[in-house]
Amino acid sequence: MEHSAAAAPATLASIDGQDINIATMGEVVNASIARLKQGLGFTLFTLNLDHVVKRRSDPVFRDIYSRATFVTADGAPIVWLAARQGARLDRVTGADLVIPMCAAAARAGVPVAFYGSSIQSLTKAAANLRLKFPRLEIACMESPPQGFDPTSPAAEAAASRIAASGARICFVAFGAPKQERFSDHMARRHPEMGFMDIGAALDFIAGDERRAPVFFQRNGLEWVWRLGSNPRRMALRYARCAAMLARLAVNAAARRPIGPVAQSR
Repeated sequence: MEHSAAAAPATLASIDGQDINIATMGEVVNASIARLKQGLGFTLFTLNLDHVVKRRSDPVFRDIYSRATFVTADGAPIVWLAARQGARLDRVTGADLVIPMCAAAARAGVPVAFYGSSIQSLTKAAANLRLKFPRLEIACMESPPQGFDPTSPAAEAAASRIAASGARICFVAFGAPKQERFSDHMARRHPEMGFMDIGAALDFIAGDERRAPVFFQRNGLEWVWRLGSNPRRMALRYARCAAMLARLAVNAAARRPIGPVAQSR
């Protein structure tokens, strides 16, 4: 399930055939820094219902996900489905990863890179993070042109520049499936680096996009906020997600918890 011979964490739950092996934000931080100290890289994906839908329809995306070193539960439905298997997982989203990982990177002296979004957002996000963590070393920032191919020679050249900068963690800020394709491809070319897929997190930190209010986040209702903010773009996506959730809930009702999952924490 990963890009090196080192053992990955044990599976905690399996959603539609995709294993989840990280339960909490603290585990993400500790496991990521521990691998880097061993000279090992990783990929980290955050599984949500939209990704589950994409895995069903795209065998390449499904294979990429199966190779991820770390996978977390992103979204209340994924947490709920995992609980039906006896697993106690926290919701760990890409939007929530950057600040605790940057705090840990600053403490450990691990340089980071930002790839994606726009250069304006990256610059503002970097300034805000440096104010928060003065010891944080942001070794590289790049924003590729729209429509770029995440496995193209140009993308490979960008990853080589990021690696040459000394960065050990690359925060990849696109969206699925492009960010996962980039991370999977580049992790095999640069096995000493960690690639963390974070979606719009840097835009939130920059202040260029507004995240759902805390009430929506804490109650698993960010999708309501997003749907209300952009109904034309999000309606079909969430309809597909709702259909997938119903299908998985029916399947989950027919299963009993599996042994190792019940002891996840």
